[in-house]
Amino acid sequence: MFEYNERLGIPLPAFSKHWEEYPKEVQQQILSDWECIRGQIPDRIKHLEAIINKKQEQLNDEEDFDLSCRLNEEISEIASIINDLWLWYRIDPHITKA
Repeated sequence: MFEYNERLGIPLPAFSKHWEEYPKEVQQQILSDWECIRGQIPDRIKHLEAIINKKQEQLNDEEDFDLSCRLNEEISEIASIINDLWLWYRIDPHITKA
C-alpha cells in the first residue's frame, strides 16, 4: 500500500482504490503503517537540514560563480523536499465511518 519515493526518501501511500473501499481492518493497518513512516519524517528533515547547513558553509567560502549557482540550486531542491515532507507529516488520516 506504500511505494518508496526516492526524492523524499520515505514510502508514500499508493492506493489502488478509494480509501472508503478498504475494509476497516485494512484501513487500521494502513494507518498503523503510516504512523511508523510518519514518525521517521522529523529525523529525515533533520538530516536534510544538516546537508543544507554544510552546503551553506561551502557557499559562504565559494568564489566560483558557477559552483555558487549549483550550490544554491541544491539548497533550493533540498528545501523543497523538506517542505514536501512537512506537508506529508501534517496529513491527518482517519478511518472511514461505516
